[in-house]
Amino acid sequence: MHIPDGFIPLWQCAIYYVILIIALYFATKWAKNNLDEKRIPLMAVLAAGIFAIMSMNMPIPFGTSGHMVGGTLIAIVFMAPEACVLVFFIVLLIQALLFGDGGITTLGANVLNMGIIGGCVGLYTFKGLKNFIGKYPAIGVGAWLATFIAAEACAVEMAIAGTFPLDIGLASMGLYHAFIGIIEAVLTIIVIYVLEKYRPDLLVWNKKDTGV
Repeated sequence: MHIPDGFIPLWQCAIYYVILIIALYFATKWAKNNLDEKRIPLMAVLAAGIFAIMSMNMPIPFGTSGHMVGGTLIAIVFMAPEACVLVFFIVLLIQALLFGDGGITTLGANVLNMGIIGGCVGLYTFKGLKNFIGKYPAIGVGAWLATFIAAEACAVEMAIAGTFPLDIGLASMGLYHAFIGIIEAVLTIIVIYVLEKYRPDLLVWNKKDTGV
C-alpha cells in the first residue's frame, strides 16, 4: 500500500500534502490535550508494532505493495483518528527516509490512506456497530474494512495519476487486502483484548465520556 516516489505527479502529491498539513494541525492539538506520561509510551510501543507489521510487504502488480496497516488499532485504543495521523506520519516518514519504503513526495498520500482513511473507517465502523453486533466483532469488522478501504483508496489515487487502470487496481488491491484484512482483524482483536484484560487503564474507552 506504500506508494513510491514517481508514481503520482507532483501536483497530485501537493493536494495530499495540504490534507496532511491540515490533519497534523488538528492531531497536534489533540495530542496536547490528550496525551500524558501514561499514554505516550503506549503510543510509542504501538507505533513500533505498526512499523513491524507494515514492513512485511507482499508485492502487488504495477509497483505497490500489500501489508497489514494497524490504523484501527491505534484509533480504537485512543478513540481518536488524530492518533493515527501522528503515528503514521512518523512511521511512514522513517520508512521512506531510512528504508526506501514509500516515498517523500507521496508521504501525504500514504498518510491519507493508512492513517486518515484507515483510522476513520476503523473507528467509526466500530462505533456504529458495537451496540448491534458486540464490541469485539465490531473491532474485527472495523479493522477489516479499514484495511480494504485504504487499499482501494490507494488504487483510486494511482488510477488518477495514470499509473494503472482503475479496474485492475481496484481488483488487485482489493483482493490482496481482503485476505490481509482478515489477519489484521484477528490481531487487532487480540491486542485490544489483552490491553483490556491486563491494562484497562490504558484504553481511552474506559473513560465514562466515551460511550463504549
